[in-house]
Amino acid sequence: MMTLFRLCSTSTMFAFLSVLLFFSLRLVVTEAQTSTPSAAPIASCAAKSNTSCEECLQNVNCLWCLPTKQCVDYPVKSVLPPSSVCPLKEARWGLCWVNFQILIITLSVIAGVLLIALLACCMCCCCRRRRTRNDDDDDDIRQAQQTHARNSRQKERRMEMQLRHDKIRQKYGLTKDNPYSRIDDKK
Repeated sequence: MMTLFRLCSTSTMFAFLSVLLFFSLRLVVTEAQTSTPSAAPIASCAAKSNTSCEECLQNVNCLWCLPTKQCVDYPVKSVLPPSSVCPLKEARWGLCWVNFQILIITLSVIAGVLLIALLACCMCCCCRRRRTRNDDDDDDIRQAQQTHARNSRQKERRMEMQLRHDKIRQKYGLTKDNPYSRIDDKK
C-alpha cells in the first residue's frame, strides 16, 4: 500500500513538473518573441522572405520555411500548417531551433505521460478506497460473528446454570410445582 502511495506521489509530482516545464517553455518562446524591439510597425510576413529566421519570427503571426527561406503568414485556420505551405520538419515558429514535428512529438509524449499519470493516480485512489471499504465491511462482518458467538455461548452458560440450579433445588426439595405457591404452604 505504501508503494501505491509513492507511485501516486511520484506521478503527481511528475505531472506537476511537466506542466511547469511546458509553461516555462511557453514563457521562453513568448519572451524571445517580445524581447526584440521593433522600431518600425510590423510588416507583413511575405516582406521578410529571403532574410533570416530570427527576423521572420519576430512577428508571432509568421512562419519560417527553412528550405525555401520564405516567411509566410501562419495559417491560423488550421492548427498545423499544411504541407503545401511548408513540410512540418522544416517549419519553424516561435524559435528557429524548434521544428513542428519535434514539437508535436514532444507535446504528444508529455500529454500521454500526464494522462497515464492521471489514470494511475485515479486507480490508486479508487483501489485504496475500495480496499478500506472492503476492510471496513470485513471488520463489521467479523465483529457481528464474534458478537453472535459470544451471545450464543452466554445463552448456553445461562441454560447450564439454570439446569444446575434446578438440580440443586430438586435435590433439597425446593422445587415448586406451582411457581405461585408459597413455601410456607407446604409445611
